[in-house]
Amino acid sequence: MKRRIEDKERQGRLLEVNNFDREFIRPPKKPPLILRMMVILLFVMACGVYICSIYSIQISAYKIAELLKIKVMDQQCNATNIKPSEIPYVHYPKPKTYNRGECTCNPVRFFAILSLQRTGSGWFETLLNSHINVTSNGEVFTPRERRTNITTIVKTMNKVYRLDWFNSASKNECTAAVGFKWMINQGFYRHRRQILKYFKKRGISSIFLFRKNILRRMISVLANSHDKDARSLNGTHQSHVYSRREARTLAKYKPTINATFLLSELRQEAEETAEAIDFFKRTRHMVLYYEDLINNRTNLNLKEVQEFLRLPYRELSSSQVKIHTAPLSMQIQNWEAVREALEGTSYERFLYEN
Repeated sequence: MKRRIEDKERQGRLLEVNNFDREFIRPPKKPPLILRMMVILLFVMACGVYICSIYSIQISAYKIAELLKIKVMDQQCNATNIKPSEIPYVHYPKPKTYNRGECTCNPVRFFAILSLQRTGSGWFETLLNSHINVTSNGEVFTPRERRTNITTIVKTMNKVYRLDWFNSASKNECTAAVGFKWMINQGFYRHRRQILKYFKKRGISSIFLFRKNILRRMISVLANSHDKDARSLNGTHQSHVYSRREARTLAKYKPTINATFLLSELRQEAEETAEAIDFFKRTRHMVLYYEDLINNRTNLNLKEVQEFLRLPYRELSSSQVKIHTAPLSMQIQNWEAVREALEGTSYERFLYEN
């Protein structure tokens, strides 16, 4: 009896414990649907941000690598011994028609010989072209279609300085200086402002070459014009000769000069050449005179030209022969009229200077 009573009491206590657990220990409630969606959305956004950051890092690394690659490629052609002031005048042309190969990183200087007809510019250019590292391409603007406007002029110059201009003087692959000869009455003066801007932008060095005795230049122009029709050398016209016999043949002709307009023509030419030099003095330039070059037995001027173009020094030579060497009194048909026109003027000295 006593055991039954104890069993009932034990069962009662168990029942109370179970009721307590039901009241105070309840199963957790499920979170609302919206909350679960927000958690999922945040997780997706976090994953997206992580993926984008990884992708951006990869792109940035690629861009940096490409920029470094480009920078390294550019630096491959940067000579360390070039002064900062010289950098605008140093170029590494990339021709369209061929590959410079092992000479790709040979620095090239751009120049232009600015002159007038019959000033010895042809002779001077042969001297330059006798240098193994120089290419001077002659009078590229003689054909009118190349100088009809500034667009055709720039197109022609770009081709020259890109090393895509070919002639007998071309040493394109490993040239150290490339340029051409430009007569200032061949579109140069008319477009001088745009040309000046181009020269400064491209780092082109100007070499002015004129004659001090412009009366002698006038005689040479008239004689050359006459020979275009006379064709004195075996039925052919030659502006430049390479033997004394040919020079003596051409020198036989004595032009007649219009003494009435002689003074004004000499004055006009002197003013135009002085103005051209003054206008382009804002570019890197040097001024040469034919008389100084021809009479300088030490070739000091030619050394200065090579230094100006930053060339390794070489002895320069030309096989051209000077045509008019006699005194002017023996070369002008109406000598007395010319002498009277110039005596007492600032140009009188031209009559007796060689």
